[in-house]
Amino acid sequence: MSLKIQDLTLTVEGVSYLDGVSANFERGKLATVIGRTLAGKTTLMRGIAGLQHLDRGALTLDAQDFSTLPAWRRDIAMVYQQFINYPHLNVFENVAFPLRRRGLDETVVDRRVRVVLDKVGLTGFEARRPHQLSGGQQQRVALARALAREAGILLLDEPLVNLDYKLREQMRSEFRGLLADQEETIVIYNTTDPVEAMLLGDTVVVMHESRVLQIGTPAEVFDRPASTQVASVVNDPPMNFIQGRKGETDIELVGGVRINLPWHLSDLAMGDYWFGIRANELRVGGTSLTSQVTFSEVSGSETFLYVDSTAGSMTLQVQGVHIHDLDSKVGIGIPAERLFVFDTSDNKSLVAAPATGAQL
Repeated sequence: MSLKIQDLTLTVEGVSYLDGVSANFERGKLATVIGRTLAGKTTLMRGIAGLQHLDRGALTLDAQDFSTLPAWRRDIAMVYQQFINYPHLNVFENVAFPLRRRGLDETVVDRRVRVVLDKVGLTGFEARRPHQLSGGQQQRVALARALAREAGILLLDEPLVNLDYKLREQMRSEFRGLLADQEETIVIYNTTDPVEAMLLGDTVVVMHESRVLQIGTPAEVFDRPASTQVASVVNDPPMNFIQGRKGETDIELVGGVRINLPWHLSDLAMGDYWFGIRANELRVGGTSLTSQVTFSEVSGSETFLYVDSTAGSMTLQVQGVHIHDLDSKVGIGIPAERLFVFDTSDNKSLVAAPATGAQL
C-alpha cells in the first residue's frame, strides 16, 4: 500500500510553488526528494501534512482519500531543518510529549521513549535539557520524538542541513539503521545534497522549480538522467554541457575541438547536440581543450577547478590537493566514452554514458 499524490498545484500571487506534482510513496521504503532551494520540496511536505492549502490535487493513503482531513487527524510525524525541541523539558519529556498528548498509557510511553532513545544513541541523556546537548544530539531528540509516534508517514525536511560536515557524514551513515524497522511507515526525506539522495533513497524524486522532473531508483536517476536539468540537480558539481555536432567519425565541439567518436554514440544521427560530462570525469593535463583557470578551490582531499575553455566555462573535480594560479593555462582531457547526449530543442536525454557502477 502507499501514499499517492496526484496533480498537487499551488500558485501564490503568480508564483508557482507546486506545478502538477504527482508521485507514489510506498510503505517500508525511503523516498528522497532532491532539488535546489525553491524547488518546492518543503511545500510538498506541508501539503502532505495538511499544513498548506493547495489549489488542487488529490492525496490518497492506502486508496483512501485524506486530502480533506485536518492536519491534526493525519497520521504524520515531521522533522524540520531546525532543532525544534521544548527548551524547558528534558530529553525524556521532549520525546514523551506527543505520546502523552495522545493519552497513551504511561507504561507504553516509557517503553517507546526508552526504545527510540537507545536507537538514536541517547540512552543516558534522558535528564538533560536541550541547551546541554550538541547540535547533533538535539537533532537526534527531534528524530526520536518523531519515531516514538510510530506514525504511518514520516516527513524529514532536510534534517541534517544545519549540522557541521563531520556530524552530517556520521548521521547520514546511521540514518538507514535508524529507519530499518519502519516497515509500515512511508518515509519521505527532502535534501539538496545529491550524495544524500542517492545513498539514502530507495526511490529518488527529482524536483526543480515546482515540478517533478524524474522519479526512479538512485541508479536510474544518476546513470540515466532524463534531461540536462536532472543531470545538473543530481550531480555536485553540476554536469558540464558543451554544444557540439556529431559527424560520421568524430564529434566537433563548439570552438572547433574534435574528438574521436566513442562506440556508444555510433548509432546517434548526425546533427547538433548538447554533450554532457561530469566534473569528476574530466582530466587535467589532457589535450582535448585549452583552458584558463578562473578559480581554484581545495575542499578536503579534492580540488575544484573552474575554467574558461575554448568550449565554454567548465568545472573539474580532481582527487587530491592541486594548486593552480589564477589565469594559468590548463589542458583538459575529455574521455569521449563518458559523454551524455541531450537534445538541443528540449534538453531531453538521448544517450547516456555507459554505467560504470561507481558510487557517489
